[in-house]
Amino acid sequence: METWNQMSSDAVRTHTPTPVNRRIDAHVEACVRSMAERGDRVAMSQYLTKLEREWDLNRAVSVGASALAVLGLMLGRQDGGRWRVLSGVAAGLLLQHGLLGFGPLAAVMRALGVRTRREIDLEKFALKALRGDFERIPSDGGPLARANAALVAAQS
Repeated sequence: METWNQMSSDAVRTHTPTPVNRRIDAHVEACVRSMAERGDRVAMSQYLTKLEREWDLNRAVSVGASALAVLGLMLGRQDGGRWRVLSGVAAGLLLQHGLLGFGPLAAVMRALGVRTRREIDLEKFALKALRGDFERIPSDGGPLARANAALVAAQS
């Protein structure tokens, strides 16, 4: 279902290979459909709490680059400084991500399934819509129709 997640202005999605974006979108869609079929508001609330704690791509890249930089500095103290190059590379990757919105570290994280804040929020709002927090989701129709309506409402 490619039509509900149109974020062409998102640099991360633009630079991420299509199969990776589709895998991430399919995961979101499966979760929303599963919750629509179950119709369990308590389970939706628990899953929303889990989504609130999920790290987004920017946080994962920041922590990953910082960890590489610290590792380079620590190893550099023991070997006379050669490992400090790792710190410089990590800082460069972090700078590239900050300036361009994407870089090699982000590509690795995306391949591992790390989502952008916008992608996480899309799933959160779709679930909130299913839970009944918004008025735009029809109560008639099957779970699939409700899941699709929730995804569209979350996107707008």
